[in-house]
Amino acid sequence: MTATLDAAPVERWSVPFHRLYRAELRWIFRRPRTLIVLGLLALIPVIIGIGLTIAGDSAGGPSGGGGGDSLLPAAAGNALVLPLAALGFTLNLLLPLIAASSAGDALAGEASFGTLRGLMLAPVSRGRLLMMKASGVATFTLAATLLMAVVAMATGLVINGNGSLFTLSGNTLSFVDALGRVALAALWVTLQLWAVAAVALAISACTDHPMLVVVSMLAGVVVSSVLLLLSAVDWLHPFLLPRSWQAIADILRDPIPADQLGEGAIRAVCYIVIGLSLAYARLSTRDG
Repeated sequence: MTATLDAAPVERWSVPFHRLYRAELRWIFRRPRTLIVLGLLALIPVIIGIGLTIAGDSAGGPSGGGGGDSLLPAAAGNALVLPLAALGFTLNLLLPLIAASSAGDALAGEASFGTLRGLMLAPVSRGRLLMMKASGVATFTLAATLLMAVVAMATGLVINGNGSLFTLSGNTLSFVDALGRVALAALWVTLQLWAVAAVALAISACTDHPMLVVVSMLAGVVVSSVLLLLSAVDWLHPFLLPRSWQAIADILRDPIPADQLGEGAIRAVCYIVIGLSLAYARLSTRDG
């Protein structure tokens, strides 16, 4: 009888992580504003593609050498450039804002409604709770990025056809190769968003106001972008997350230069590790 009573609490503390993960995904993707955000993100590449077609921009082809802004002219008549142009354009502000908002809802939003305390009192360790929230935010950002990339690719193919899949170097790609480059761009952008979300989770663990998380991350992105323009603080540039965001255009070159893309990926991983570590340090000492 004693052994049975002692075994019950142990079983309560071993809640399978996949159950927690599924519950978090249901909570995220059943919210109306989540569906609205995904719908608006899907509309952006469609609007860009139709707008460039109506404008009849003749700057397409191998021109365009920067990030999302300078890729937009090259997206006219090029079905391969449109997905990367849409991702690069929204990576400057909109996608980080959405990632920060999701991270703010994950912890600060729960705290503002009083449900975070119940989760912290549940038979789940603080580390697994943070992992559950971080996995939910990561899945949402991945879904948002992939949705935009898929819609942009489909829009480009509908407007320009299969014969318009050429790189900035002038080489024409097959559909499979083009799809691989779009997938690489989507995964690279997602990694950058995970870095933003990790820092946002660290802030979210310290406040009960999700809007404060969004404003803080928005200010961080804007200030970092301004600092990257100042040569007086060039010693600080390697530590700023947006430094390599313009490198998404390198995926459209032959061969693909890996220096800036690799540097941006390593920097994003460092931000993820630091952000999640700070979030866990705060969450492990938080009472409610």
